[in-house]
Amino acid sequence: MDEDLLTVRVAELYYDEAKTQDEIGALLKVSRWKVGRLLTQAREKGIVRIEIVHPRARKLGLEREIVERFDLAGAIIIPMPDDESTTLDRVAQAAADHLTALRPVPRTLGVSWGRTLTAVAEALPDGWANGVTVVQLNGGVSLNRRSGGAATLAMTIAQRAGGQATLLPSPAILERVETKQAIEADRTVSGILEQAADAQTHLFSAGPADASSAHVENGYLTPADVEELARRGAVGDVLGRYIDADGNIVDSQLDARTVGVSLDRLRSAKQAIFVTAGAMKHDIARTVVTSGLCSVLVTDENTARALLEER
Repeated sequence: MDEDLLTVRVAELYYDEAKTQDEIGALLKVSRWKVGRLLTQAREKGIVRIEIVHPRARKLGLEREIVERFDLAGAIIIPMPDDESTTLDRVAQAAADHLTALRPVPRTLGVSWGRTLTAVAEALPDGWANGVTVVQLNGGVSLNRRSGGAATLAMTIAQRAGGQATLLPSPAILERVETKQAIEADRTVSGILEQAADAQTHLFSAGPADASSAHVENGYLTPADVEELARRGAVGDVLGRYIDADGNIVDSQLDARTVGVSLDRLRSAKQAIFVTAGAMKHDIARTVVTSGLCSVLVTDENTARALLEER
């Protein structure tokens, strides 16, 4: 029997008939060492292809690809559930699990706000850490009487870590530049912003540039305002700052009225965990990972695959 046929026969006995290498050697009158060499050769020549089909294996491969493509420190990718309505909750739980497992535990955690981070806060268990100070990264006082969302989120995360929350007493976007400048000049507010910028870990999400934006819901912008931002190239907002596909500020005047940590400070953060889910956020998610705004990505499988596609 020539070596190619012998290689095929060894592979059949090993993979199809579940024979041990010793049994194959005895059957074919060859040494166990040669059986091992032929099995290696079968894989190298493509006679045998090994595919790991477990969802966990696909997840790990996708995570490695995301990390390598975008030069990230880490990625947590959640396989798409049968019921897509549970995607946000599953991604939020993964982010909560990641935060709980962080070592060393961050003494100061900077957080943004919105539906995604609210879901993360609710997924965190009591005692997820001990003594963490949670500080807001951007203003979140609502203008339409739906107040408390941003503050409640920060306090929930802090309370469940046996720590305290430092709140930023300002709307996300103000009507006048002078008002914003006066607020940020206040010693207390400037101290909070500096504490937020210097936090060991930043946890944030991003919003799309459409009428579903939390800034519309909270009364900072109208649907027409966001439509105009999108017309000018905005793909979404990070910490209330609307950016285009390359990560550039779209409206400098609007940005000058926005209260919070700057995107440059976010880019230089020690650890920035970006949590995102759903097709509506694919464009802004791509911008976040390609413009250096995060070091760790937590998202769903469909979003991860969309990020890997060429624009």
